[in-house]
Amino acid sequence: MAKRTKRAKKPAAKFSRKMRGKLAFLFTGMLVLVCGLIGRLMYINYTSSDKYKKIVLSQQSYDSSIIPFQRGDIVDTKGTVLATSVAVYNVILDCSIMTSDTKYVEPTIDALMECFPDIMNRDQLEDYAANSKDSKYIVLAKKLPYDQIQPFIEKQDDTDNNPNIKGVWFEKEYQREYPYHTLASSLIGFTASGNVGNSGLENYYNDTLNGINGREYGYLNSDNDFEKTVIDAKDGNTLVTTIDANIQSIVEEKIKEYNDMYTDNSREGAGSTNTGVLVMNPNNGEILAMANYPNFDLDNPRDLTPYYSQEQIDAMSDDENMDALNKLWQNYCITSTFEPGSVQKPFTIATGLDTGTVTDDMTFDCDGGEMFDGRIIGCVKRSGHGLETVRQALMNSCNDALMQMSYKIGIDNFVKYQSAYGFGLKTNIDLPGEANTSTLVYTLDNMKPVDLATNSFGQNYNTTMIQLGSAFCSLVNGGTYYQPHVVRKITDADGNTISTIDPTVVKETISSSTSDQIKDYMYSVVSEGTGKMAKLDGYSMGGKTGTAEKLPRGNGNYVVSFIGYVPQENPQLVIYVVVDEPNVDDQSHGAFAMNISREILKEVLPYLNIYPDEEQNGTNAEYGILGTDVTKKSAEAAAAAGQEAQNADVPQDENAGQ
Repeated sequence: MAKRTKRAKKPAAKFSRKMRGKLAFLFTGMLVLVCGLIGRLMYINYTSSDKYKKIVLSQQSYDSSIIPFQRGDIVDTKGTVLATSVAVYNVILDCSIMTSDTKYVEPTIDALMECFPDIMNRDQLEDYAANSKDSKYIVLAKKLPYDQIQPFIEKQDDTDNNPNIKGVWFEKEYQREYPYHTLASSLIGFTASGNVGNSGLENYYNDTLNGINGREYGYLNSDNDFEKTVIDAKDGNTLVTTIDANIQSIVEEKIKEYNDMYTDNSREGAGSTNTGVLVMNPNNGEILAMANYPNFDLDNPRDLTPYYSQEQIDAMSDDENMDALNKLWQNYCITSTFEPGSVQKPFTIATGLDTGTVTDDMTFDCDGGEMFDGRIIGCVKRSGHGLETVRQALMNSCNDALMQMSYKIGIDNFVKYQSAYGFGLKTNIDLPGEANTSTLVYTLDNMKPVDLATNSFGQNYNTTMIQLGSAFCSLVNGGTYYQPHVVRKITDADGNTISTIDPTVVKETISSSTSDQIKDYMYSVVSEGTGKMAKLDGYSMGGKTGTAEKLPRGNGNYVVSFIGYVPQENPQLVIYVVVDEPNVDDQSHGAFAMNISREILKEVLPYLNIYPDEEQNGTNAEYGILGTDVTKKSAEAAAAAGQEAQNADVPQDENAGQ
């Protein structure tokens, strides 16, 4: 019987039919989902790629650098640059790049030494290469001008000949510079680090001058390509001032000439404690020049060596050093207060004329002074001037006559007009630091008859130069008080005008007829009275001298001044000169201020095309800063030469004005 052959068994299936069906369904479903996802991603990429790109980039690490703005310029009325910001460069070493390949180190160091031999130190550079390999930001030099870094840039860019100079870059910033150094120093001010204005226009208009920094972003995209985004800086705006650099220069030259002549004369030190000069346009409130002595170098504002020895500076404490600097930086014309003296008299007479309490036909008998509570407040002429008209009272600067006028004017009118003239009120000039004199003038509540009497000739109350100068402009321009200002307009970095500062009429102080009358009196002061030494030959002009004894009385310290205008009809210029404690034995002479004023006008008027309008007869033509025979030691020669009236402003009684 034949044997049966065995059939090989069929291997069992790993997946059942049912299971295979499920897997096929799952695969199909996943394929559909993947296709849907791809489709969705394509849709998102098409419609929202920028949005999601920003999200991705925000999650990547990247570097950024600041693009500094350029602070705006300060220019004079004709465009002369008084303050500007120039680009300077810091030399930065990225040691991680320089040391990323040994072949970069020596060529880079050699190039640095070749291009900056007086700045770089080879040992230091080699130390960085050996011990600071991971450092990305090492400052090798600061604030170099472009022409100093240009040779290195050219060498580094020449990759054909210098392929291995790596890791050096230049960080740009701006440095404030003042082309004329000391010119208008207290008015312009200066900046500290970080573009912060410290004083003057730099401080007052700090936000206007400053711009907005830009930024440069660098990052690696998803393909590891370097990409860069730049947001440009917005530069600051430019101030176009009312200052005329030529007039300012003339003023400062004459102030310095005076102070140099009188330095170490009667006492050790400068020719005066302070000397201030204002030159204004009375018809719009513009400041053409504002200067004081001492001044300072705007490019080196903390340098005290022009006024102190090195031994004195070394001996100063930190507080003493700071006090000395603050005194040097102050703008005397707006921050310092003083008793004005007899330059007040035109205001008193104008008040009387405008209120009708004083008329041109009145006369006043000067017998040498007025009695108050058993004491005499005297006139300069102890025997008295005798019978004085209103004009003569101003010409001779008669204190007695002015006190008698004040009785007629009365406290109510006097206080009202003092306020109208702006005494005790800030002018709100566009400069920082204007003194508040509200507590330094009398009010209806506290003024007594003796205060009225002394105030009438400028003692026993305080003002500032800018207050009195602005008020005086209203006396001679027909009665219109303009707010004083130093900036005429503001332009952007491209020169487009952003805003214009138009003349601002604040109020009317006196009538035009009163203005004409008081000008007529002040013309006589300069042509025949106490202001003769201020007269510039060939020019019609008016003005008033002032001499005020400082507190405490009896110490021989005075503030002397002159304020005037040119020409007589339709005045185009007002000048106010104040000399605080002239460095002479006898300070009580207005000649010092008049000499400075005359010498300034001698150069300024022709420059402004203001021509002589009177016959020239040689009046004061030969005089300079020293005037007549006024010597360094004393002003007595002036009286001997017929200038007795020069100190007519000084009350003779030691109690006067207390």
